[in-house]
Amino acid sequence: MATRNSSYAGWLQRARSHLRDADPVMARLVDARPTFDPQAERLTRLPPMDLFGALLFQITGQQLSVLATRRITARIQELFGGHLPAPAELLSLDPGKLREAGLSWRKIGTLRDLAGRLEDGELDQDVLSGLPDDELIAELTKIPGIGPWTVQGAMLIALGREDVVLPGDLALRKAIQAAYRLGHLPAQEEVLAIAEKWRPYRSLATSYLFSAAFESAAASPATEHRSS
Repeated sequence: MATRNSSYAGWLQRARSHLRDADPVMARLVDARPTFDPQAERLTRLPPMDLFGALLFQITGQQLSVLATRRITARIQELFGGHLPAPAELLSLDPGKLREAGLSWRKIGTLRDLAGRLEDGELDQDVLSGLPDDELIAELTKIPGIGPWTVQGAMLIALGREDVVLPGDLALRKAIQAAYRLGHLPAQEEVLAIAEKWRPYRSLATSYLFSAAFESAAASPATEHRSS
């Protein structure tokens, strides 16, 4: 997604216009949130994140509600003086402290595996950040415990990719069900089919739908679970 500079407002206006013209359902969402800004939304809701931080957030959120994910993420920040850890910091911490913060041992293992690969040079955040979407997903999903949903979320949060959708995200699928007034929960293939008309701004459309999902999760915190 375009960075926050003098061209961002123009990009956002073009993207909104495209979504409004391409999809009447998306037009309703855009019109209902005339000042919605996905970057500002993330700055308000989430701590600053590089790629590792975003992957940590996504791994934390696997199979958890949005609000539970944020609570655990806040506890992890507390362990590191108020910020999300760098790979070396995570590796230096007693894993039991992460367990006490609310992470499962499986997630802790995944995070330590990822952090270790970044620390020993097998992976490089700068190189990863420059890979095309498909290559980035292919590279990171080699790590046990990291699936496409985890990487797609990190691409959206940390890398600002413009054309990302998370078809496996249950909160997003429920938001699509509500917005499109479907009588069923859409499968991943149906999400991708609906999202085709949003190209090349699927990230912004996804952000509009996530905004609706977050509002729903705040009202019913136990109901919106995420994927892996």
